Amino acid sequence: MVDMKNIDLQQLCQKAIDAALAAGKVISDHRHLNIDIQHKAAGNSEASQVVTEVDHKAQAVILDILEPTCIEFDLALVTEESPDDGSRHQKQAFWCVDPMDGTLAFINDTHGFSVSIALVAKDGKPLIGVVYDPVEQGLYHATDGSGAYKNRELIRVPGLDPELPLILHTDFSFETHPWFAQTATGLQDISRSLGLKGAAIKYRTGAAMNACNILEQPNTCYFKYPRKGNSGGSIWDFAATACLFDEAGATASDIFGQPLELNRIGSTYANHRGSLYAAQQALAEQVMELYKRLQG
Repeated sequence: MVDMKNIDLQQLCQKAIDAALAAGKVISDHRHLNIDIQHKAAGNSEASQVVTEVDHKAQAVILDILEPTCIEFDLALVTEESPDDGSRHQKQAFWCVDPMDGTLAFINDTHGFSVSIALVAKDGKPLIGVVYDPVEQGLYHATDGSGAYKNRELIRVPGLDPELPLILHTDFSFETHPWFAQTATGLQDISRSLGLKGAAIKYRTGAAMNACNILEQPNTCYFKYPRKGNSGGSIWDFAATACLFDEAGATASDIFGQPLELNRIGSTYANHRGSLYAAQQALAEQVMELYKRLQG
């Protein structure tokens, strides 16, 4: 457990939960309404470039709750909808906030959007993770050393189910990836080696919900290969769920099996070493081997 001097993680986790629920209410109140959709200069995909007035309103209520803790505990803060001022490299920990992960899903009125809030130590270790799904009203939370919970009940990750197929949950951009066909074939091979019934790729936007679903559906995984440039996910896409997975005993790592770099110097993107989420270590190791083979 990380020793954060003068910081009460349970107290701060409750603040993050309060903020996530408040933002979730804003999001729910604006579903099915005509909203202003804008585009921002961020990333190379439509999912990363769209932003709505709801993102900004959700962020505002989050900051109302979290900013006082930055003063009280000397914390930094980085959010998707505000510029990174670099203070995350100076303070002992920082809030990492995505007020609405999966904005494209929200615009299209499909499931997959959520509020994602994390507290990350200066060394990149996730200390608190909170994800709230306003559609299903699913609240996930975890603090370092205290377990992971859904709706206040301890998450116990089930084993692989041989009666079900292996599923990769990913976003629509993967359809055009040069390794798409090889990956589909590789997933079939992994499924056979693990004794599962076939494999499939399913698409939904929203990195946080793609990850959270794995904790209840262990035959699923979520991964992205390393990318250059401004694509492939940012630290606020992964920080909260990395804490959840650590505390649930599941795998949240880069594609090489190393911890996700959640306080990267010079960039908020976490794309350079890929990402990998799996409930079972055996499945995670097979995905890592697949990547090695594809590299040649």
